[in-house]
Amino acid sequence: MIRKVKPQIRVVGFDDGTFSFSSKLIRGKTILIGVVMKGAVEVVGVLARWITVDGKDATEAMISAVTESRFKDLRVILLKGITYAGFNVVDVERLYRETGLPVVVVVRKRPDVDAMESALRKHFPDAVERIGLIRKAPPLVEVIPEKLYLQAIGVDEKTAREIVRVTTRSGLIPEPLRLAHMIASAVMTGESKRE
Repeated sequence: MIRKVKPQIRVVGFDDGTFSFSSKLIRGKTILIGVVMKGAVEVVGVLARWITVDGKDATEAMISAVTESRFKDLRVILLKGITYAGFNVVDVERLYRETGLPVVVVVRKRPDVDAMESALRKHFPDAVERIGLIRKAPPLVEVIPEKLYLQAIGVDEKTAREIVRVTTRSGLIPEPLRLAHMIASAVMTGESKRE
């Protein structure tokens, strides 16, 4: 339980690499990067796993990255949305339950859930299962009108907002997520993409 959010709180932020081209690294996969930081200031490590594009292994990859790592003092998991590698949907309840760490999801745009559900029904035989994961995710909370939203499990909204605040150096996105995005992009394309 997090009673007070300290400026040096240990967090891990996950983002995935691009997959819009035929990867020469591992076909049908993309990199999942977790950046471990003290607040928004000091990077203390990087975690990496491969996940399947439109697969069902993102949750397991995050769980194993956290539980098998040497970083035993993590306090929070930050996610950039709940879909990775296309429609590889993260089960945030399971991620929280199996790691014992609160999960704070940060997104810049309000997701169009109806469009997501429609795409899933059209292209995936297991659409009902994936839609179920999206629907059972915590409610979306607007942090900055039309610019930043969050979802949280394992912490209350006030604490989640404070976690986002202390892990953000500049801009709107927490630093661990910004760096994870840059590293994942560099692995997949040869250079980092702008956040």
